[in-house]
Amino acid sequence: MVGKLIAGLIFPCLLVILFTRVTYNHIVGTLLALALISVSAYKGYTHSWPLIIIDGISLTVGFWYSRRMVKKFKKQQ
Repeated sequence: MVGKLIAGLIFPCLLVILFTRVTYNHIVGTLLALALISVSAYKGYTHSWPLIIIDGISLTVGFWYSRRMVKKFKKQQ
């Protein structure tokens, strides 16, 4: 269970950042990561409410960081 909590803290944030780097749009990156996490929850890999809340917090942090990253990228151009 501890491994799932740590993965829940790290992987959603990294997914948002990765998808944002690929698409150059933080909203699309967040939606793609949210869709991927929703499918995994539907398949039964998310077993408890605390894990869902941690995934949401990690998605929020990833969205915040990717938004900052996109603004910085647009400012450089």
